Amino acid sequence: MLTPPLSWTRADIAARLPDDHARAWFADATRAATAPQTPPAADPARAASAPQAPPAPHPAHPVWQLRFVTAGRHCGRDAADAVRALLLIEARPGTETLTRLYREGSVAERRAVLHALPSLVDGPQAAPLVDDALRTHDTRLIAAAVGPYAAAHLAPHAWRHAVLKCLFTGVPLSAVADLARRAAGDAELARMLAAHAAERTAAGREVPRDLRHALTLTGVPTEEP
Repeated sequence: MLTPPLSWTRADIAARLPDDHARAWFADATRAATAPQTPPAADPARAASAPQAPPAPHPAHPVWQLRFVTAGRHCGRDAADAVRALLLIEARPGTETLTRLYREGSVAERRAVLHALPSLVDGPQAAPLVDDALRTHDTRLIAAAVGPYAAAHLAPHAWRHAVLKCLFTGVPLSAVADLARRAAGDAELARMLAAHAAERTAAGREVPRDLRHALTLTGVPTEEP
């Protein structure tokens, strides 16, 4: 699975696709993502004389959203996360559309939404999507949830629990964006980590290296677990 750095371009991703068919499909999908999403204005005179078609009960989704769903089928599962994230970044949907794609999507589609959030949402309004991912036990979804968007917008309490969730589920803390910056001087995080270490020690279980590392990053003196 390719976790897409935010700096990846179309060329970066195309170079990692498995074959020419995948690259052609990807080129078509990115064209759809950047195409105008609204039809051109109709000529009023012609519109007045034309018969009125009944409104569609449900408006069709843009073509790029269909490509977003089927990316794994055409580009391979390993590249699908990167392809989907780039489609989102190029289409630049609003928070409402991102939320729908996340809520209705597969786990893979949800990961792509989480990867794209830092490039698409400036404020904390998409934090509920991160919170939802952190309530799951899917380690790949959790890893996607603790990226740069969470680092920038999760409240301290939620962010601390995200770090603990990584430790509980075995997600490496290297997945947590800006860990050193947010952990520095956080006495409450240090307390929570020390308590977790003490519980593991009391149960005769090893204290993970990641936990010790996070404790060190806080810079807060604690009793050695």
